[in-house]
Amino acid sequence: MIIDITGLPPERIVFEPSPLAELGVALHALAEPGHHPALHGWATATAAALKPDLADRLHEANFLWITTFSDIFMPYAGIRGGDGRTGGTLAEELDVLDRLDEDLFMAAALEFTCSERYATGGSVSEARALELAANRGPRQLDFTRRLLADPAGVRAWLRRLFEDCDEAFFADTWRRTAPGLAADARHKTELLRHKGLSETLRAVSPAVSLEVSADGTRRCVAVDKLANGRTTAFEPGAAPGVTFIPTSFGRPHLSVLHAQGWRPVVHYPVGGAELPGAASVELLQLRMDALAHPMRMRLCRNLARAAYTTGELADTYGITPPEVSRHLAVLKKAGLVSTRRRGRYVLHQLDVAAVARIGSDFLETVLR
Repeated sequence: MIIDITGLPPERIVFEPSPLAELGVALHALAEPGHHPALHGWATATAAALKPDLADRLHEANFLWITTFSDIFMPYAGIRGGDGRTGGTLAEELDVLDRLDEDLFMAAALEFTCSERYATGGSVSEARALELAANRGPRQLDFTRRLLADPAGVRAWLRRLFEDCDEAFFADTWRRTAPGLAADARHKTELLRHKGLSETLRAVSPAVSLEVSADGTRRCVAVDKLANGRTTAFEPGAAPGVTFIPTSFGRPHLSVLHAQGWRPVVHYPVGGAELPGAASVELLQLRMDALAHPMRMRLCRNLARAAYTTGELADTYGITPPEVSRHLAVLKKAGLVSTRRRGRYVLHQLDVAAVARIGSDFLETVLR
């Protein structure tokens, strides 16, 4: 995921919390508690306390925060002629949502699934929207029909829904989380001012980095995700710049708003420890490909138990030493096998800890 920031003044890169964005990820955590094991207690208690009517209404529109994280939760990024800055309160940001251009609102609200069309600004047809909604369930299909027939009415319905969520649970949640998010935003702002963008991005997440071309003429913010996308800090119609929004409820998700015509937004989790040595997308793919070969799987059976030479492995499996060497080279490139010399012998052994991490690395990568 690439955000081109070539020529962007540092003051156009801002860090600030957003109550509406935090409400969105809180709704996601309620709907998908398996993604957020640290929030199980909060999700269970909050869900149990919801009034039936509010729970039913949340179910109707849940594709806005389950299958994707809808851009309607970041309306300030799409306001024409705006400054791209978040609001101080949920009410302020809901006022901004009311002002969002109807075409942008409809495109964001009908984004049922992560697709290549998202970054190019292509709109989904009415028939396709209804088909995708039907896949989600009859309540979601009815909601989508109402949205297509009466966008203004559904927008007002959503505002009431979010206001009721605020009254039911989010106001208290925001009072507890807002100070920490504001403190993180201030810290990142000071870090940007005194240490520069590269170090600031490293503090945001190990998955976010600054890429500079060899001649220094091109600068990009790169986010290591399975999804591919590209945008610019100078999207036509949007306020120039990039907004970074900290989230307490969002971990492990690291999302990027990169739709055409919207100011780029990076929504990053804070307040929890990163997994140690988390693998990049490229390294995870290398490791999974390395273990997909039947012979390499069989070699790992021995290498997990003890250190072996190439000759010993060749004798064990009835293949030639060069064949063993080729398989070991793939495993070593993936960081799954270590080698050490003992006299004139070279011993190879499986890095059991690296293999054990593949499951958690996979989940972190696909949920990021």
